[in-house]
Amino acid sequence: QAGAVSEPVVRAMAAGALVRTGSTVAVAVSGVAGPDGGTADKPVGTVWLAWAWRGQDGAVRTETRRERFPGGRDEVRRWTVRCALERLLTE
Repeated sequence: QAGAVSEPVVRAMAAGALVRTGSTVAVAVSGVAGPDGGTADKPVGTVWLAWAWRGQDGAVRTETRRERFPGGRDEVRRWTVRCALERLLTE
């Protein structure tokens, strides 16, 4: 219902990665990198990111963020990776 580039999708992707891998942290991204595919609601450069952490008690905490990155396809992809990694490093 929300579409592939949405908060519910990246939240589910990150949580699912934790479950499937048994890891303590996971990152998920979905976006419109371009050059085509943008819409009025989700223009090129729109990216949803999610981070999921498993606590020592087994509880999962998830954080999401919507970004709109500038540039073409390569720039949007680089900004996405940078944003995802920077958030992991500040945890």
